[in-house]
Amino acid sequence: MATVFVGLSGGVDSAVSAALLKERGHTVVGAFIKIWSPEFIECTWKEDRLDAMRVAAALQIPFLEVDLSEEYKKEVVGDMIANYSQGVTPNPDVLCNRTIKFGHFAEWAFKNGADSIATGHYARIRSQEGSHQLLRGLDTNKDQSYFLYQLTQEDLARALFPVGEFEKPQVRELAHKFNLPNASRPDSQGLCFVGDVSLKEFLGRFIELKKGDVMDEQGTRIGSHDGAALYTIGERHGFTATGSGTHFVTDIDVDKNIVHVSGKREDANRRRASVAQPHWIGSVPLSGTTLQAQARYREHPFEVKIDESAGVLDVTFDDAHLAAPGQSLVLYQDEICLGGGIINSLS
Repeated sequence: MATVFVGLSGGVDSAVSAALLKERGHTVVGAFIKIWSPEFIECTWKEDRLDAMRVAAALQIPFLEVDLSEEYKKEVVGDMIANYSQGVTPNPDVLCNRTIKFGHFAEWAFKNGADSIATGHYARIRSQEGSHQLLRGLDTNKDQSYFLYQLTQEDLARALFPVGEFEKPQVRELAHKFNLPNASRPDSQGLCFVGDVSLKEFLGRFIELKKGDVMDEQGTRIGSHDGAALYTIGERHGFTATGSGTHFVTDIDVDKNIVHVSGKREDANRRRASVAQPHWIGSVPLSGTTLQAQARYREHPFEVKIDESAGVLDVTFDDAHLAAPGQSLVLYQDEICLGGGIINSLS
């Protein structure tokens, strides 16, 4: 059996992952990853670490801690702020998995004796003849393969997702079966470093936000906003607009600090997306292939056709769809996550 370092977050999913691996005969080490949290936000990392330590004690496994706060601040938070300042909508969870959990944490774990690393993600790995596929988790409501599309064959060869084979209620039952001290702990919500403050308050610490104009389809000023960097295509809240009905953001101009809106939601939809330097987990699909895609976590997959040329992936949506620059467009073939990339532009 292997030595597995489990990223214990303090939550129930990673705790059950550690318990399952120990039950299966592996040598399990619990590892807590300390990430950055700004001084102006009360974050729960100390409580998370305590819960992780309690889980390790209950399972009678070693407990280690790795401080990746500087790496997290620079590579995840820094990227997030830079993207928002350019008017694009990033996904910090995708970057965290790539650079922190399967980057710095994995490197540290392997240097310290791990054969594999495990997390509490709801996803699965299928290995056949030395090739590895990333599959959706069995719990379609909790499936987190969307956040893992940047993983490589090497990553998947040394990764384990024990709870991906279960639905969330079953994981809760297992937590009680194993007598885990955090069995009834609520699921975490969002990113720790944002905490309970609004995105406006958080970004306002790093980006100069100024009120600007909200313009309608004819280019007429109809209201105001609190800073163009705060908005994403399709959004319908957080700005003022005269007249009746709901308005949807259709375009953002951070240079002129203007948010363009329309009273028709369909005006925010797009039919094509351009993705530079797409990442493929396995073999590259042939151009013209019809696949399923997601531009956001938990959204219903929609059909697309792909055409890759000179390192640029052109994706045509079968039906007009809501998406925004900076978002991850993740591609699937049924339950298999093939890869994806960051949306550069839409039309």
